[in-house]
Amino acid sequence: MITVLVHISNADPIKCDIEDLPKPSDNVFVGKNVREKGDKDLEYTEEGVNTLIIPWWRITFIEVLPSADDEVEFPLPFRND
Repeated sequence: MITVLVHISNADPIKCDIEDLPKPSDNVFVGKNVREKGDKDLEYTEEGVNTLIIPWWRITFIEVLPSADDEVEFPLPFRND
């Protein structure tokens, strides 16, 4: 699963999981395990809803968040002696 942050026009961004990145031919965006950016439940969805379908015209952009495997530890610019 790929975790993404979806920025919706005139709304707060939402975090969700997707199987594959969207293709240019897709008309809608389908996200599973939908939650707020801070991992809280969305206020505007019903209890128990875990899949959300959003039309592309409502989406400004999508950020692909790094997984635990993708994170790289950078060397610090100072020494710890």
